[in-house]
Amino acid sequence: MSAPNDGDRAGERRVYLGLGSNMGDRDALLAAALSRLAGIARITRRSSIWDSAPMLVEDQPRFHNMAVEAWTRLDPFALLAAVKRIERELGREPGPRFGPRPIDIDILLYDDLTLNTPALTIPHARLLERAFALVPLAEIAPDAWHPVARRTAAALAAAAPAGDLRLVAPPPA
Repeated sequence: MSAPNDGDRAGERRVYLGLGSNMGDRDALLAAALSRLAGIARITRRSSIWDSAPMLVEDQPRFHNMAVEAWTRLDPFALLAAVKRIERELGREPGPRFGPRPIDIDILLYDDLTLNTPALTIPHARLLERAFALVPLAEIAPDAWHPVARRTAAALAAAAPAGDLRLVAPPPA
């Protein structure tokens, strides 16, 4: 199970976010997303940057992915609205589902919450299928607990379908 709420500020919740980019300067877009996320959450851990092949729609550029641990006072729906706003600010426009995008920010875990609504599912609905999300998550939080699968991020990453995933850079500053 994930570590207790050590040293958090009153009212903050621990969240794990997955970030990805496959358009333009991928690493600069990840850095810009991190900068904007700092306005809505206190980022405490950042994974390395991982290069991955696209899933489902394969005729597109490769992705750079990472995960962050953050603490926020936003409820899950307000957090979703905030990350969608950041995506738009960084150039994301409506397009084909699973198609190329300058930035994608997913809520992977939110404390030990389980939520399943038309607008938001936590834990992320496809997290268990995605080595490109699980490996960075396990890098920064191997003991993070998936409340549905009832396993740690490290165990889930080890069991994830093998994918074309390569470490490309240490955590960004």
